[in-house]
Amino acid sequence: MKALVIKTSSMGDVIHTLPALTDASEAIEGIRFDWIVEEGFSEIPAWHPVVDRIIPVAIRRWRKHPLSTWRNGEWRKFRETVDQTKYDIVIDAQGLLKSAWLTRYTHGSVHGLDKNSAREPMAARFYDTPHAVAKNQHAVERVRQLFAQSLGYEIPRHKGHFHLDSDYFIDIQGIRPIQQYMVFLHGTTWETKHWPEAYWCDLARHVTQSGYAVCLPWGNENERLRAERIATAVDGVRVLPQLNLRDIASVIAGASAVVAVDTGLGHLTAALEVPAVSLYGPTSPDLVGAYGENQVHLTLDQCPPSQTQNVEPPIFAPMTADIVWQQLKPIIRTPGKSATGKRLKGTTHESAGTR
Repeated sequence: MKALVIKTSSMGDVIHTLPALTDASEAIEGIRFDWIVEEGFSEIPAWHPVVDRIIPVAIRRWRKHPLSTWRNGEWRKFRETVDQTKYDIVIDAQGLLKSAWLTRYTHGSVHGLDKNSAREPMAARFYDTPHAVAKNQHAVERVRQLFAQSLGYEIPRHKGHFHLDSDYFIDIQGIRPIQQYMVFLHGTTWETKHWPEAYWCDLARHVTQSGYAVCLPWGNENERLRAERIATAVDGVRVLPQLNLRDIASVIAGASAVVAVDTGLGHLTAALEVPAVSLYGPTSPDLVGAYGENQVHLTLDQCPPSQTQNVEPPIFAPMTADIVWQQLKPIIRTPGKSATGKRLKGTTHESAGTR
């Protein structure tokens, strides 16, 4: 059976789709998937062993520059690529008009969320078979249910599994420290989701005094500067070079534990089955929190009131480094313990219009 998945973005949403592929591969022998995904996240589907071909799109960029998109042939190449294969089923797992529109160019019976279940109800008009999936549950479970209904199997009762193998993310570049270490995922797009920098320094002192190194990845100039300030304030903190997504995953996979703000890399940590404490201030983990084993969601309502006034953003004042450290200590991974799964193989990553 050959299926096409449409889940274009964001990083967390793409990662949340992986357990549904695992369910489908366990229920339907021989099923294989192609995947339409935003170019910036196109590495991620390749990490699942039942994905054959990745078809990248650039909807965000195409919307900004429609004329150049038309002239350079990118849109034509995308249409030619999806036109090459007749699928047994097409599943739009995004539930947005932008993803539903892409189904117009595919060949196969199109399934998706019905008007009461999709984030944008109008998207349901593009589907041959819309399905009802309750909204008040975690995003991973919603996608698992959509796949089960679309493909006609009973959803497994066990927790969803991302089916990523940490051995796939071996440290080819020699980036990981020699000693045991933890990773702080301090970068996020929302200013109000940033944990105070002073608290990161305090937590780094707890971690390094316990014999662990601290690794700080970064993705833009502001994050690099923050990482360097933390490293200057605390011995044993290492600012990583700018890394691609696979190399960041490699560093995370080797960590004893991770502390993360509400960010896509936090979801990647959960998918790699690395213990983590995720910090939630203005957002809630109930529907889109890090999903997996040894994932601790720390929210403000779990923290006692604080008199601290001189931290930014002030919303995080009650969530001190001491509280985070107490949540982190019990889940730190012992040496030699890693995630389990099957080694990935056979996946190809194609640009639109190529074989």
